[in-house]
Amino acid sequence: MNNQKRNIILFSLLAIGLVVLFFINISFGSITIPFKEVYNSLTGGQASKSTWEYIIINYRLPKAITAVLVGMGLSISGLLMQTLFRNPLAGPYVLGLSSGASLGVAFVILGAAFMPSFISTILLSSYGIVLASTMGSSIVLLAVLLVSHRLRDTMAILIVGLMFGSFTSAIVGTLTYFSTAEQLQKFTFWSMGTLGNLSWTSITILSISVFIGLLLSLFSIKPLNALLLGENYARSLGLNFKKMRLTIILATSILAGSITAYAGPIAFIGLAVPHIAKLIFQTSNHSVLYWSTLLLGAGIMLVCDLVSQMPGFDITLPINAITSLLGAPIVIWLLVRKRKMMG
Repeated sequence: MNNQKRNIILFSLLAIGLVVLFFINISFGSITIPFKEVYNSLTGGQASKSTWEYIIINYRLPKAITAVLVGMGLSISGLLMQTLFRNPLAGPYVLGLSSGASLGVAFVILGAAFMPSFISTILLSSYGIVLASTMGSSIVLLAVLLVSHRLRDTMAILIVGLMFGSFTSAIVGTLTYFSTAEQLQKFTFWSMGTLGNLSWTSITILSISVFIGLLLSLFSIKPLNALLLGENYARSLGLNFKKMRLTIILATSILAGSITAYAGPIAFIGLAVPHIAKLIFQTSNHSVLYWSTLLLGAGIMLVCDLVSQMPGFDITLPINAITSLLGAPIVIWLLVRKRKMMG
């Protein structure tokens, strides 16, 4: 079987699996709703119980769409980071981008009391939080890139990213110390990560932001393939490296910033999913990896959300805890594998 035929089969399986997972995600929760009722509600028909229809349209459908957007956006931003830094351990969470986005949101939520009322009203709107979060992740990414010019050791760059993460966390900790109980509670719930409770207006803004980020990433596929052979080789092919790097920074910042603003800091998806895509498709070609990472990221995020819902129980676990439980073993395996290859 040639590679093209194999890829078509794998992509078909992933697409079918994603649709099935989408229906399973909407069907299961504290109340189980039959697939037939979910299908009727989503295709314009009516469910046999009005309560089921209300739950599907107003709660589970927005959450499933959010899971798909978050999974796609974080996975692609991880793929961009790993190729740009040429390091398999790079990702929006490891490089401090999520921490930077958290800092932007912390300034808005926790620092609102110190600002004039008209400014705090603007910043606390949906647009204001997305803007603050995107700016926070952009500043951290630019700072990491600035330092990476002086450090050629990729492991040192990752450590710098972790240090920026610690630095921003320290500022957030200081802000929380001076916050009121109400502000602190709001920020704590946000930092645990959640895919629910988003209005359709918020989902529309998130969809637009993720679409812009994914579109910028799509235009970077060819330069990313050239970058696999090194910065100098990419330049020799006539690639405008500065322009490409700026595009990747912008795409990653929009993706990580907007997603963190609405869903909170979610770990390991951006780091682990590109590696799973490479393992399954056995290629480093970004025209294949882009779409496979997109589909896998959405599917894995739906699975994580399903686990966090604890089907049959009335409790919902923080999504960040679930992604960490599933992603941490993959990172440990990557480190062990890398050590064996070096040995």
